[in-house]
Amino acid sequence: MLATLFRYRAFRKKYHGILPRSVRAHPHLPSFHAEMPTFNQLVAHGRTQAVAKNKAPALRASPQKRGTVVRVYVVSPKKPNSANRCCCRVRLTNGLVVTAYVPGERNNIAEHASVLVRGGRVKDLPGVRYHIIRGALDATGAAGPTTTSAEQIFRKKSRSKYGVAKKKN
Repeated sequence: MLATLFRYRAFRKKYHGILPRSVRAHPHLPSFHAEMPTFNQLVAHGRTQAVAKNKAPALRASPQKRGTVVRVYVVSPKKPNSANRCCCRVRLTNGLVVTAYVPGERNNIAEHASVLVRGGRVKDLPGVRYHIIRGALDATGAAGPTTTSAEQIFRKKSRSKYGVAKKKN
């Protein structure tokens, strides 16, 4: 009971000028009543705009950043999915080290390779918020999906996503 009284006193002191008298005077009202402002409070202070969170903070408002690969490894994804995902740690030119996903099947990315990193998270890999751009710098374009037959299938759709040039006839 004493702790509740101290909490109420601190609450009353904090919101004394803002809250209407009906809320200020009642000792047993919890603090959630402070969330709904009165009309006069809105006229005096207005509503504050929620601050948007940057989803790719390491890029520092750039569309892409160049970096050097520190480590290449394979990760297994979250629960419903099971195919292994290729990731790598990249030291960007601004000095930050980030975890980036390598899209597409098969890649030539090794340690000390120079790569281009863009934003974009991978939903089933926790903590991976960046993608490596295929077909730029040392990362070659993804050839296409693997098949059981001997001939190689070249990617025809989503070529720009994986850095694949148009196949010559």
